Parts: sequence; C-alpha cells; structure tokens
Amino acid sequence: MEELTTERRRPGGIRRVVVVVPSFFTLANLFFGFWAVVMAFNGNFKWAGFFICFAGVLDMFDGRIARLSNTGTRFGAELDSLVDIVSFGVAPAMLMYFLEFASAGKFGWVVCYLFVVAAALRLARYNVASHGKPHSNFFTGLPSPAAGMTLATYYPFSQTQWYRASIGYLDFQHEGLTVLVLLLAALMVSNVKYPRWPRIGFRSAAGIFGLLLHLGVLAGAVLAPSSFLFPLGLLYMTYGLLRSTVLSLLDRGGQSGPETAEPTPAVPSLTDRIRKENR
Repeated sequence: MEELTTERRRPGGIRRVVVVVPSFFTLANLFFGFWAVVMAFNGNFKWAGFFICFAGVLDMFDGRIARLSNTGTRFGAELDSLVDIVSFGVAPAMLMYFLEFASAGKFGWVVCYLFVVAAALRLARYNVASHGKPHSNFFTGLPSPAAGMTLATYYPFSQTQWYRASIGYLDFQHEGLTVLVLLLAALMVSNVKYPRWPRIGFRSAAGIFGLLLHLGVLAGAVLAPSSFLFPLGLLYMTYGLLRSTVLSLLDRGGQSGPETAEPTPAVPSLTDRIRKENR
C-alpha cells in the first residue's frame, strides 16, 4: 500500500520540480544582475559586463525550458520581467554611469535613467502584447537583453588591441557612448522588428542553420569574448534598423506608384429599368 502511494505521488512531485526549474534560472539571472551592479560600483567594469552576459544566457534558458516543458505560468512571466529590469535595465545603466557618466553631473545620470525607463516600458509592452497570443518570430522593439548586453560588453571591447588601433585614438568616447545609450533606449520602445534566435533542429534547413548560428556565437563568446560580443550586439542592432528602413522605403515606393483608375460603375440599361419598375 505504501509503495502504491509513493508511485502515485511521483508524477505530481516531478511536475512541481519541472515548474520550479524556470524560476530557478530567473532568480540566478537576478543574482548575476545584482552582482554586476556591485562589481561596477567597485570599479571592476570587465566582470560587471560579463556578469550581465551570464544573466542574458540564463534569461534565454528559463524561457526555453518553460516552453519545452509546457510549464510557463503568469507568475513566471511577471517574475522574469521584474528580473530583466534589474539585469538589463538598471545593471547596464549603472555600469555606464560608473564607467563614463559619473563626472558628467545631472546630465550623466539622466541619460542612464532614460535607458532604465525604456527597458521598463519595453518589458511592460511585451507582457501586454504577448499575453494570450501565439508565439511570433519577431520582437517589436529591440529586446532589453540585447540592449543591456550591448552596453555591458563595451568596456571589455574597449580594452582590446583592435579597438585601440582602429577607434581608440579618436576622442569621441563620451559623445559616442551618449549616442549609443540613447539610441538603444529609443530602439527598445520603437516599432522596429527584430528577429528571434532561430530554433535548433536537424530535420530542416532552418533548424540546421539555427544550430550552426548558435555554435558560431558560442565559439566566438568562448574564444574571444572581449572582441566578439560587442560587435555582435551592434550588428544585431543595425540589422533591425536597416531591415526596417528598407521595408519602409519599399512600402513608400509601392504606394507612390501609378494609381490605377477606379472602375466606372455600370449604367443600367433601359430593359433593366423597365424590369425594375414592373417588380
């Protein structure tokens, strides 16, 4: 009897464990986001940026685990958004503030605050737009993890020899970072479409492409994180902008083409009029 009771309880216990796993990844995401703020305050900007990237990897895993196990809940979605505001809104903004804008007075913290506001609005809009709707292949607006990790990886990239040889000699770091922070904030609340990462598979060309893309990004992130991650973030940001611009120009070109003449309404014949009057 005791064995039967144990057998009956196992599925429920397994189910509860599966439900808890995505939340564990979400809270680990928060841990690295908070740790990144602490490291930035202590002046360790390189590891602060990498901790934000670790949070981004965990954020990707918790969503995929929830979808694959069919254990996504409203609680998990709201918790994920609250955590993302810290890891990809507050943490990158504080990193930029301590790195570059602390000496700029009120202007510096206002720029960083605008980034946090944009991340919060982006996440709130995503929750409202995606609630009860089917999964889409595109995000509306730049995803907050992509924006946060782009800022997070700037400092490691700025310490590379390639940066110093090609860009570092130009004296526009402060102005360039101001433009970058504000541009990322504007893209998060924009209507620019950004593609999701393709799914991994072996039965289709799209799945194989997704596998190769994931392996390529993983190889670049492991072998040369300082030189690879920041250009990758800029490439993703620029791709969405260029795609949106090209589609907008094509739409305008199609609308400004030669207008087709409206069909002239048919005039009823005399026979049709007589039949209509006799009815």
